[in-house]
Amino acid sequence: MTRTFDPRDFGAIGDGLTLATAALQAALDACAAAGGGRVEVEDGTYLTGTLFLRSRVELHISASARLLASPDIADYPEDVHHNRYRNEPELDRCLLLARDVEHVTLSGPGEINGNGPAFPQRDTGQRAMMLRTLRASHVRVRDIQLLDAAGWTTAFLDSRWIWVEGVRIHNESNFNGDGLNFDGCEHVFVRGCHIVGTDDNICLQSSSKDFPTQNIHISDCELSSVCAGIRIGLKSIGTISDVTISGITMNRVLREGVKMECTEGGTITRIAISDVVMHDVRRPVWMLLNNRFEPDDLGSSKELDHMPPIGELSHVRIAGLTAVDSEDMDREQWRFDHDIQGTPEFAGIRVDAARSRPIRHLTLRDITYVPWGGVQEPSRPFDDYPVVVDALEQSTEGKSSNYYPTWSRTTFLDIRNVEQLRLEAIVLEAQNPDARPPYAIEGCTVLNQDITVLSPASATG
Repeated sequence: MTRTFDPRDFGAIGDGLTLATAALQAALDACAAAGGGRVEVEDGTYLTGTLFLRSRVELHISASARLLASPDIADYPEDVHHNRYRNEPELDRCLLLARDVEHVTLSGPGEINGNGPAFPQRDTGQRAMMLRTLRASHVRVRDIQLLDAAGWTTAFLDSRWIWVEGVRIHNESNFNGDGLNFDGCEHVFVRGCHIVGTDDNICLQSSSKDFPTQNIHISDCELSSVCAGIRIGLKSIGTISDVTISGITMNRVLREGVKMECTEGGTITRIAISDVVMHDVRRPVWMLLNNRFEPDDLGSSKELDHMPPIGELSHVRIAGLTAVDSEDMDREQWRFDHDIQGTPEFAGIRVDAARSRPIRHLTLRDITYVPWGGVQEPSRPFDDYPVVVDALEQSTEGKSSNYYPTWSRTTFLDIRNVEQLRLEAIVLEAQNPDARPPYAIEGCTVLNQDITVLSPASATG
């Protein structure tokens, strides 16, 4: 019989006003000292700062209960590791920490609320992530609601054997509204989750050669984001490999649906994506192989201290993708009120690499893409589109990179510098006439090219 512990027996008051951190932690510690079991949070709203999860302990939030993050940053200690992006030190702290533990469970159906509105977006203001694991194993997060994190919802770091199942994430209060982030993790299973946020819904990263991100399984999830649906890379010092993604729906993703960026000298390889349906996803697929080190700009790893050589992006298959836009894609879209995310000219599937270091073995199969189209006056000539260069050999100023250019030179598809490229059963149809070329294939070794471009739907209606 499972041992159960009630935080109210340790002095917790569920009035949403009285700080219950000490009582909740006492219950977790007592459960661990007894050999493990379940801490059951029931009947009320429990205000808390940072809690340290323990081995062989399940923290269960019942349907009648809610954990509410304290609005006082002083209730979150600093000794909880750090956020691994150089430009986001304000996210170093966290609400829940599972460090050097095993067999830890966080379960619902209740709610953990990060109190995001209490931490408005500021350049220097500290905000706590909701959940961070570090060197943990056998972690289960299931059937729970994770709402309104002040920063990222989760950061699974250097951990293994992770199950995230039946989780609802809603994170729209601030920038950095990520959902599930895995860095240096292996044996990961994500199933049946619903994620809405202002940044990457699901992100696979690698900030160390010592901890590869590998054997990742993501299925049957519903995603919506102001930024990206699924991101693989950017933080890519080590290896990200052996990833399967299937049965995904995306609705209203203002930038990229599937985004792969091998940019810090590592390797992204053996990626299989299938059966994905997208509605109003500005750029369904975006893949980039380059090298980048921007210590004072967006996206560089704290662990990177030099410009790396270009790494490897290879053996990627995307099959069974359907992407259709509505009239909502005929306008600019913004994150909050000052951060533009996309325009009609940004749309399209794009794959790019330096000529000296191409992407290898890419298959796009059974893809139907129906963007809104309608760009009648492209902002730049086709030949002005910048190339990717090796940053160790040439200046990157004005060249193609992770956040530039902000337009597409083709209506549907633009692929450069890929060896062993297969394009099979690709059907492209704009809903409105578009002045740009439908697609461009440059610098590629093409093994198969089966592309059908249909007349715009509005022209034939």
